[in-house]
Amino acid sequence: MRIPFNKVYIAGDEEKYLLDSLYSGRHCGNHSYCKKVISLMKEKHSFNEIFLVPSGTAALEMGALLAGIKPGDEVILPSYTFSSTVNSIVIFGAIPVFCEVEKETMNIDASKIEELITPKTKMILPIDYAGISCEIDKIMEIAEKYELIVMQDCAQSYGSYYKGKACGTQAHIATFSFHETKNFNAGEGGALMVNKKEWRERAYFLQEKGTDRRLVLKGVKNKYSWVDIGSSYLLSDILAAILLAQLEKEDEVKEIRSKITKAYLELFSDYNNNISFFQLSKNVEINHHAFWVVFDTKENSEQFMTLLREKNIAAYIGYLPLHSSKKGMTFGYQPEDLPITEHLASKIVRMPFYTDLGKEGLDYCIKSMKEVLNKIYN
Repeated sequence: MRIPFNKVYIAGDEEKYLLDSLYSGRHCGNHSYCKKVISLMKEKHSFNEIFLVPSGTAALEMGALLAGIKPGDEVILPSYTFSSTVNSIVIFGAIPVFCEVEKETMNIDASKIEELITPKTKMILPIDYAGISCEIDKIMEIAEKYELIVMQDCAQSYGSYYKGKACGTQAHIATFSFHETKNFNAGEGGALMVNKKEWRERAYFLQEKGTDRRLVLKGVKNKYSWVDIGSSYLLSDILAAILLAQLEKEDEVKEIRSKITKAYLELFSDYNNNISFFQLSKNVEINHHAFWVVFDTKENSEQFMTLLREKNIAAYIGYLPLHSSKKGMTFGYQPEDLPITEHLASKIVRMPFYTDLGKEGLDYCIKSMKEVLNKIYN
């Protein structure tokens, strides 16, 4: 049996909706399927204003543009994240200020943010690693104290909750990804959540290439014109049709994926003298996006992945820290500047995790991992 790291899940109505959208002749953004997706998201999770965009990366860029990120602004973010997080502010000339992570979640360590704030700080940009919410309430308190903007990168946490509130509802702005590696996918796709009411009208201008076209569609004006900067931050209605079919099965998908989390927790709990894994606080409800562990040594983590490959099981490393990457070091960073991040990242392994694994292959996966772990530690 072969267990890939990720596999796209087909919920059932993708083809039906896709063909309906195709033959509607209305393929660009903000048509019927985009509207249906936005309506469903708001009803399910009490989101505020939602802008469907071509990718999670585009959502971050549009958010940075909306927040007014300019050359010389400093943005505090974890080093342990994907390149899109930092690129979204660097392309506008901002300077990344990398912060350590907490070992329990691999999210930004909120207790270390305040010491990084300077007069140039404009934004805090935390992520929700593996679908586990950052401590967004503490981060928002810091932001309010210093009059900073918070853009939460929720690329992996659609459907997760923090203190009873959906991820993406508490920061000033937040972003989701609907890439094929996520719980719900449109192939490519994303969303920007705008929670500051006074920013919403401008967000529509930015999304529509800097024009007030939306006012024409609403019947407020008979001609639209160039009113602001912007770009084409619009998700095709065809892709929204695929996404709708996925999101309609959210509860079912979450239940299936929870079985995978449970199986991994039971497996690795037997090895907790040598291996650590994420610890959930009572404040967090997860969407079961991913499962990761940190081995006691880099050599054991590498041996674990190698032996699993021999059994046709694909486990994978986590992110390579940004601060010690080739580009990160151009901002003056060295690996030793964030020792906790560097230490954890060198030994972390992500398990294969996809919805169909909860239906087929999980027993083989767990059995094989147990054999490998016993070989390493006995």
